[in-house]
Amino acid sequence: MKNIRNPLILFVFMILSQNSFAQNAIPEPTQWVSAPYRLFRTQNMWAFLELETATGRIWQVHYDINGNNRGQVTLNSRNLAEGRDVIQGRFTLHPTQNINTFILHDQIDGRTWQVQWSNNSRDRLIIPIGE
Repeated sequence: MKNIRNPLILFVFMILSQNSFAQNAIPEPTQWVSAPYRLFRTQNMWAFLELETATGRIWQVHYDINGNNRGQVTLNSRNLAEGRDVIQGRFTLHPTQNINTFILHDQIDGRTWQVQWSNNSRDRLIIPIGE
């Protein structure tokens, strides 16, 4: 009976652990992949990135509960699809392990950019990867 109890205890512990992790995670909202604009969550609870999916233009969007720090700042104003097909859903963002860094990906031709968002304007940037 002792040999059966140990695996059973381990199994129950694993199930309880998974449930506690799942309760802490905030699910990503379902988004229309080919929508003209999409919001991407950052690891900062007050900041999102808004992407124009046809051109690769990006804005940093802030909200707050007091109203003092709401607004948008431009991260990328350049049309990255210029001279190419402008198609909704062409561009998407991928988070990285760095809280302030995303990868912008052109899903049609594979081009990529490092996108750095920040509350400090000097630290915001978008630079091509591999061009």
